[in-house]
Amino acid sequence: MTGPGRRPSVVDSIQTTDGYIRGAGRAFLVLLYTALRSLKLYPLENSQVQKSLEDLTASVSEILAREHEIEVRVTGEFIFVNQTRLRLNLDNYASFSHILSILKAVGVGVVRALDGADRREWRTFLSLLLTMSSRESTNRYFDLANKLHDAGVTHILVEPPVESEVNEEEEERAKEQAKRTYQRSVAVTKEVINSVRMGRTASVKKVKRAVQAIVDQVLSEETSLIGLTTLRDYDDYTFTHSVNVCIFSVALGRKLGLGKLQLYDLGMAALFHDVGKSRVPLEVLNKQGSLDEEEWRIMQAHPWLGVLTLFGLRGYGEVPYRSMIGTYEHHMKVDLTGYPKSVRARQISIFSKIIAVADGFDAATSRRAYQTTPIQPDSVLKEMIENPKRGYDGILVKAFINLIGVYPVGTMVILDTYELGIVTAANSNPDVIHRPVIRIVSDPAGGVVYPGHVADLAEKDEAGNFVRSIIKVTNPDRYGIRVSDYFV
Repeated sequence: MTGPGRRPSVVDSIQTTDGYIRGAGRAFLVLLYTALRSLKLYPLENSQVQKSLEDLTASVSEILAREHEIEVRVTGEFIFVNQTRLRLNLDNYASFSHILSILKAVGVGVVRALDGADRREWRTFLSLLLTMSSRESTNRYFDLANKLHDAGVTHILVEPPVESEVNEEEEERAKEQAKRTYQRSVAVTKEVINSVRMGRTASVKKVKRAVQAIVDQVLSEETSLIGLTTLRDYDDYTFTHSVNVCIFSVALGRKLGLGKLQLYDLGMAALFHDVGKSRVPLEVLNKQGSLDEEEWRIMQAHPWLGVLTLFGLRGYGEVPYRSMIGTYEHHMKVDLTGYPKSVRARQISIFSKIIAVADGFDAATSRRAYQTTPIQPDSVLKEMIENPKRGYDGILVKAFINLIGVYPVGTMVILDTYELGIVTAANSNPDVIHRPVIRIVSDPAGGVVYPGHVADLAEKDEAGNFVRSIIKVTNPDRYGIRVSDYFV
């Protein structure tokens, strides 16, 4: 309750502070990014460099006058300023990601600016940060801290990231929970789509619970659930594809800084994105070989058929309108050259753009009736980023690559040690994103082993050389390996 006689509460004060930090913190990080880019591109005396440092110092002074301290903390893929998490969006994604990658490369978890941090100290700090981020050294953080001390920078302090202790038992529990979540989601999706196909009542509440479980799992332990997207069941492609697109979309939305409620809506939209295919005749849906003109016209109708289906489901439980927009737009392409054809100019929603990226990747890397040989994941990503005719949002594709790695989870690779490996996770250090964490699945004699052992391809020997490197991507079928066996 508010009114003239009411004193501001502690909650009001916190909300006011958070609101201020979100705006001022976002502006500060953009200016920090601008100064870093200017120092990297131009000599120190350049007017652009001088102006960027001047603007940054002014922003810092304004925040310090109110807060007395600026603490920038990196936790996973998120940036906090004075304990307030800043949201990413398409406007600030490039700047925030650049700052994240540089701080992680140097091994900095916290940057703290105190009253007295002036232009000289910021110039020195940023110059050293750029130098250290490009240097081959295992002690970048300590080198940076020592050089800051030697340069007399006393009002800008750095700290290493807080190391989280990995409990193997908890990790195993998280994997088991991920498996249950995935299996339940596939079962619910199958039940809903089959019910729609048969004209029966479908339970939207079950779908909501499945999506909530996926969101909760992604927020708590993303890697395990992304690993399960390798379970691309040929016979149940329609259902596993919908769940995979939901997982990829929610994980990408999380990376972009969407809140929990937004992720629920995005998850619903992603899980329902192909619901219109339940109204497409099975002989068209499962046809081997290319579709004729009439069959292709029927297939292209599935987005608006999906909207009609979702309107029908609203009588049995609320389906967010955002879900309907995602269902309708996910094949339109950013330049509107896809389908359905739009009669007037429109802005494709962010949900639709996210779903389009997730849908395109999972579809191309899966076996289907008309695509019995899936395309290797790294080739799919290359095509998505380099071919504008595919119609994906370039920034979102880059964010997706940053999420799953240049070699996505489930990719089989041949190493220079003549071992076979399956990618299990993208490397957390963006500087070595081309060196993922893998599971070695062959012995020195070339025999396939199970479950194998985990290796980080960023690992170096005492001489500073990488212990293992990828030679090329290969097809697991050639070695009689089913990738999904290593994730369940």
